Amino acid sequence: MVPVFFSVAPSQIALATENTDKPNIHDDKMTLQVIFEGFNFPTSMAFLGPDDILVLEKNEGTVMRIVNGEMLPEPLLKVDVSTPSERGMLGIAIGKIQSSSETPRYVFLYYTEPETKSKAGESADDGTSKYPAASNNVYRYELVEGKLSNPKHLLRLPTLNEAGHNGGVLTFGSNNSLYASAGSVALDRPETENDNTWTQNVIEGPEADGRGGILRFTEDGKEVEDKNVLGSEYPMNLYYAYGIRNSFGMDFDPLTGILWDTENGASKDEINVVEPGFNSGWRQVMGLSSLESGFDPDELVDFEGKGKYSDPEFVWKKSVGPTALKFFNSDKYGKEYQNDMFVADWHNGNIYHFDLNEERTELALAGNLTDKIADNVD
Repeated sequence: MVPVFFSVAPSQIALATENTDKPNIHDDKMTLQVIFEGFNFPTSMAFLGPDDILVLEKNEGTVMRIVNGEMLPEPLLKVDVSTPSERGMLGIAIGKIQSSSETPRYVFLYYTEPETKSKAGESADDGTSKYPAASNNVYRYELVEGKLSNPKHLLRLPTLNEAGHNGGVLTFGSNNSLYASAGSVALDRPETENDNTWTQNVIEGPEADGRGGILRFTEDGKEVEDKNVLGSEYPMNLYYAYGIRNSFGMDFDPLTGILWDTENGASKDEINVVEPGFNSGWRQVMGLSSLESGFDPDELVDFEGKGKYSDPEFVWKKSVGPTALKFFNSDKYGKEYQNDMFVADWHNGNIYHFDLNEERTELALAGNLTDKIADNVD
């Protein structure tokens, strides 16, 4: 099974999975170059330089390094991770180069860490859970002499002893704050009253615990001092957005500084503009609210008006499992692709290309996509 490029609309390019010996490149300006083969379930990567790539392996708990197409024989880091379902080594971001050449480079990792009773108390495995006790954590490491060392723990998020919807994407904003996607973790049909909180738009649920949103904090794990979007107490002082079921992709528009994300739904998937205080609507709505039977905006949690629901800018009517979302901040493929958005998916192996409107507030959609809905992507 290898990828093949094909056109799905005038403004899109897709990467699909078919049985073929060679990829079929639809756009002659696009090329495919194999840098390295042989990873064990890679989840994310980041660039130290043009030919210097760090790659995460989900179930191995490793950070591998590829330099000029060659993988170094030893990982930069190997840690114990919990691996069932969507748990594991999940997200990476590299801090900006410090002003002093003597200052180590920071590398930030998001991974699911096993827990013991001595470490986690009541949240540890009591023998009744289907999955072992674990938590999602963000650590800051220093890149020193080819190894990631001196870990600093920045954030711990509960997993409820569930294995899916862990999120894990890390990215830096223009203010050098770190943004982390924190999945809802909870089951779509919750089994206990604690499965969904206010940040999953359950009015009668418990207070937020860090799940179901996009969290923002400094390189030291502290709250961003410019303002608290949804609240002043932990963990509300970290929330930048909420009502998010799960996300594997987010990036900042290089021209406007606005954050966009992908969101994975139970049956439909989304691309969203994420303004401060954005409420994506989960668990009350997924997709366009006008098409959601029985949707009632009064059932959404708004944190005394600080949170605001907005419809997605694009919806896949049939779930495709969107993954990474990236803005192509380069003219390497010509001006027509510079600063455009590219989104990948898991189910089909597709890569989609999107233009933005002149104000860069919406996607520039044409033809049968003007309703913002893709009905027939397979």
